Amino acid sequence: MGLIGLFLASCGNGNGDRQAAAPQEYPLLEVKPEDRSLSVKYTAVLEGRQDVEVRPEVSGLITKVCVEEGARVKKGQVLFVINQVPYQAAYQKAQASVATAEANLANAKLSLDGKEELFKEKVISDYELRTARNAYASAEAALLQAKAELRDAENNLSYTEVKSPVDGVAGMTSYRIGALVGPTMSDALISVSDNSQMHAYFSLAEKQALELTSKYGSTDEALNSFAPIGLELSDGEMYGEKGKIDVISGLVDKTTGAVSLRASFPNSDGRLLSGGSANVILTYDRPASLVIPQGATYELQNKIFTYKVVDGTTVSTPIEVFKINDGKEYIVLSGIEEGDTVVAEGAGLLKAGTRVVAMKENGAKQEDKK
Repeated sequence: MGLIGLFLASCGNGNGDRQAAAPQEYPLLEVKPEDRSLSVKYTAVLEGRQDVEVRPEVSGLITKVCVEEGARVKKGQVLFVINQVPYQAAYQKAQASVATAEANLANAKLSLDGKEELFKEKVISDYELRTARNAYASAEAALLQAKAELRDAENNLSYTEVKSPVDGVAGMTSYRIGALVGPTMSDALISVSDNSQMHAYFSLAEKQALELTSKYGSTDEALNSFAPIGLELSDGEMYGEKGKIDVISGLVDKTTGAVSLRASFPNSDGRLLSGGSANVILTYDRPASLVIPQGATYELQNKIFTYKVVDGTTVSTPIEVFKINDGKEYIVLSGIEEGDTVVAEGAGLLKAGTRVVAMKENGAKQEDKK
């Protein structure tokens, strides 16, 4: 009985060894460099380069509206005219005051010259000479004051023509002829938006922003590293012009923990509207990268692993991957090298030490060629 039991035991072990030695079929992949281009979308708010509220600097009734809503305007173009009559009168009065002051100064000069001659001849006292000099100085000061008032009146008269401070597009206005306006009014007469260049404002997580500055050494170098970016409009269509990230905020939003960035886009045709929304698309070009399918990986304790095949046996290998992916592949930064073979699919069902063989397209095992 002992010999029979020993014989059966030895037969059972032989079958188990043969079953364990049988390799399993899996699709295998030899890792080699490939070019990849990845993109990420970020929600953005669009703003024009300048949105300027136009306000009057003098008070009065509007006598003329020179702009149409939505029209393109040039810097210095007259938009509204405020009643000029009182300001023209003030200007003419100031001109008269200057003329009077000039005449008074001339008379004071004549008087002073005469007093100086009389003083030399000892006809008048020193007190009278000093009095004439003071009168001349007072006439000079009066002329300076009159000229200042003239400039002030001239400025006020010019302010009756409310002009556009920038090139841009005129907004909407509710002010018409006869409306009383002034510098203290709460609402602007009109807004002018310079939309020739649009800014798209979006945010990155603080960690991503720190990675950029850490990788490139400074904010300026990080800005230079960005490739031209795309813009997806709210209707899903791609904008025809590329933009450039030109500002990275130096502050972290305490509420969201994000860092703001600004990208600029040309807008010569006026298609982009200030206040609109869009998606900026950042592209990351990764030439000659090691790429494996995500099905070739599994996660354990927030780390990513893949199975390398070494001498026909799986070896669990931790890898570091690029932070951005397309949902189908990983770009591997470290852990595997060019020429390594990995299990391309079903990594989550495998264990380390499993013998595997490459699966052919017809499902048959790959035979060794001798």
